[in-house]
Amino acid sequence: MCGIAGFLTSRPPAELGEAELRRMMKMLVHRGPDGDGVFVEEGNPRVLFGHRRLSIIDLDTGAQPMSSNAGSPCAPVTITFNGEIYNYRELRPALEAKGHRFRTNSDTEVILHLYEEKGDACVEDLRGMFSFALWDARKRRLLAARDRLGVKPFVYRHDGATFAFASEIKALLTLPGVPRTPDPQALAMFLSFQYVPHPWTGFQGIRKLPPGHLLTVEDGRLEIRSYWRLQPQEKLRLQGPELEEAVRAQLDEAVRLRMISEVPLGAFLSGGLDSSAVAASMALQSKAPVQTFSIGFEEAAYDESAHARRVAKRIGADHHEETVRPDAMALLSKLAWHYDEPFADSSAIPTWQVSAHARRHVTVALTGDGGDEAFGGYPRYRANLAFERWKALPRWLRALPEALLKSLPGHDEKGLGRMARRFLEVSDSDPLRRYAHWVAFFDPVRRSALMTPEAHRAAGGLEPIEWLGALGAGFTDLADRMEAVDLQSYLPCALMTKVDIASMAHSLECRGPFLDHRLVGFAMRIPSEEKIGLRGGKLCLKRAMEPRLPAENIWRSKMGFAVPVSRWFRTEMSAFLRDTLLSQKALGRGLFRPEAVKTLLDEHISGRAYHAHRLWALLTLECWHRTWVDPADAPSSPTSL
Repeated sequence: MCGIAGFLTSRPPAELGEAELRRMMKMLVHRGPDGDGVFVEEGNPRVLFGHRRLSIIDLDTGAQPMSSNAGSPCAPVTITFNGEIYNYRELRPALEAKGHRFRTNSDTEVILHLYEEKGDACVEDLRGMFSFALWDARKRRLLAARDRLGVKPFVYRHDGATFAFASEIKALLTLPGVPRTPDPQALAMFLSFQYVPHPWTGFQGIRKLPPGHLLTVEDGRLEIRSYWRLQPQEKLRLQGPELEEAVRAQLDEAVRLRMISEVPLGAFLSGGLDSSAVAASMALQSKAPVQTFSIGFEEAAYDESAHARRVAKRIGADHHEETVRPDAMALLSKLAWHYDEPFADSSAIPTWQVSAHARRHVTVALTGDGGDEAFGGYPRYRANLAFERWKALPRWLRALPEALLKSLPGHDEKGLGRMARRFLEVSDSDPLRRYAHWVAFFDPVRRSALMTPEAHRAAGGLEPIEWLGALGAGFTDLADRMEAVDLQSYLPCALMTKVDIASMAHSLECRGPFLDHRLVGFAMRIPSEEKIGLRGGKLCLKRAMEPRLPAENIWRSKMGFAVPVSRWFRTEMSAFLRDTLLSQKALGRGLFRPEAVKTLLDEHISGRAYHAHRLWALLTLECWHRTWVDPADAPSSPTSL
């Protein structure tokens, strides 16, 4: 796991050279504290690649950038690579049989030889998480790629004279002449979803390579194309014990591949089904007790530590636990620096805490990310399916119950009234648009009421909810459509961004077995009724884990990895929140109507309504502006803010 950076440029060395590359790499030192490397090739264009290394596999000979024939004046193929290829040992013998000779035991070199053998199609054989840039000196052509589910990031900027790329936006911002102008369309997306989806970033002119895509630069021309996408599949005919055994086998293989490591390895363990399933699979395949890590909270409604301890005892884990009281105000500046674009998933706070906790003991941690998207775990899936059946009833029969639901209080984060009201607001929409509305925090009406007319016009163009709904095109089964939407949006843009940034800030590599593209493909073939039913979601996964986990952990209600933002905003953070959002600096940006911001604050703090996630979004957006947009030069680290 590493940080990558580099550029192709026609600008002279005095304007853009190795010094500028090393400034980019300095901003990524947290991603790779174990070493660095630089590759420079003069010519037209000039090519400079940089790499920061976190040593996991082939500790002695896996340094990068790596070239296919080290020692020659001009290496034919050179790569800078971030990630892990879990099937590299299986790929190597076939390459050796075709005459390829290896100098290292690294997965990086396998990519080089695979490219020499198959060209751009090399990515189709890779099973893992990755982003890389590869320079083919013979073709004078750059190839970049990002893994299928977007686990590893790749951001870039192309201005005609220079194509620059990096693992994080902050590295690109160090380059001379790169403006820090916020992107209005990205702002609209952020307000809707709490994250900026690909291909946008928070800055104009800087873009993300979408998951499952290739990028090429040749003769100054940039082209992007897809090499993998989710598609409807014929459903499996497995049921009962046969299906449960198949689920266990698929998960165990994905876990086994991710346990390859030459450094200490453990697992996040929240006590929820997904992380517990991963930890239990690790325990079955490990000779020593698995090291597991969890954090607890003083607020009982958010504390899952007892559930994690129960699983750890069942699987015989070496369990590490910390009770923390996150100081959100103290963390805000660090989060704003590390995420370097608007990002408002408050679960970044506990993810940050558990990453710091785990890194004191291990360098690699397996996680349960992706289980909800692949196996239908979110309550909103079941709610939308139930709502479709509800809509089939005569309107006169629905009138009284709907009126009662609308009358329920909506100020509680997890209350029935709030959930019901969000669906009823768009009850007559098609199910996918209704789902897109459900996951939007500022829907079009709320966003229009919040933003100034000038900001709203500047953010015009593609409507965020329409963008989201289009991701489910091609799927006729409603459950499949919702899962496909989340697998292409919420998973890579929110969850993977959250985990990648929080873990790499602490030089910790996270690996998610549920993110294995073959496991995802298998899960998408499971009939919806085997995943979502009256007892909740992930039914087949729950039944498959019954021999391995305590029943209380399997069948308990989903909690999620959250912090009590709503209560904080009504108590100890209320004054800070008001002072920040109603400050002259914040309102002077011309983005939001002052009266709309004040209404959100008053309604939430008084308890008349629930706006915690909307206010958290506005707060983190303001912190991002103050960290990255306002200063003339970006801070070199979060401690220099």
